Amino acid sequence: MEETGVPKGDLIPPQMITHPRPRAHWMGTRQVVVPSAGAQLPGLLAMPAHPNGLVVFAHGSGSSRHSPRNRAVEKHLVQGGLATLLFDLLTEDEDRPNEQMRSKRFDIELLTERVVGAIDWLATQKPLDHLPLGLFGASTGSAACLRAAVARPQQVRAIVSRGGRPDLAFDVLAAVRSPTLLIVGSHDVDVLELNAWAASHLQTSHAIKVVAGAGHLFEEPGCLEEAARLAREWFQTQL
Repeated sequence: MEETGVPKGDLIPPQMITHPRPRAHWMGTRQVVVPSAGAQLPGLLAMPAHPNGLVVFAHGSGSSRHSPRNRAVEKHLVQGGLATLLFDLLTEDEDRPNEQMRSKRFDIELLTERVVGAIDWLATQKPLDHLPLGLFGASTGSAACLRAAVARPQQVRAIVSRGGRPDLAFDVLAAVRSPTLLIVGSHDVDVLELNAWAASHLQTSHAIKVVAGAGHLFEEPGCLEEAARLAREWFQTQL
């Protein structure tokens, strides 16, 4: 009989039992279509080998899933073991640059519905359905994330806002339960004041991190990298 190192007739001690770490069914980045609030929205879903969380991005006005700043942050998150979803909040027709469609870019209620729809869709997608969920919003997308967190309090575990407009979620700030990080550039004076005002109305655990030398778009050398580092640390701690 083969020797196992365990006395015959004895149970295997618990310390000798190993449980393999769960692995994603696939790795890399895939194009997806997110059904949300009456629209079919294109997206990019990135999966590391062993994801320990999932972060949904909500871009700002005039941007899309291809936002170079959000893509840069996404890379940091994936390297930190977080799966990510970047998707368009508006259809091509809704985002056409004319006065009538411009209002869609600032329709926070519609943007919120699109984020909520993405959350609900992800809950049906294996192996993503079991992952703790975070939201990352930029500009107007930050307000949509805060409102979506109120709509789905059981699902959303953490929020990060970069150069965001949390003040546009003024009527629900006190209802947010997800730990929230507000990242703002030191040179983005007006937005910094708006974030400080919004933070004073949050009842959940929260923090404001000011990136020295950064403007609204974090284009200055090293500033976007610092924002990405702060976001990754927040999600790794809170999710």
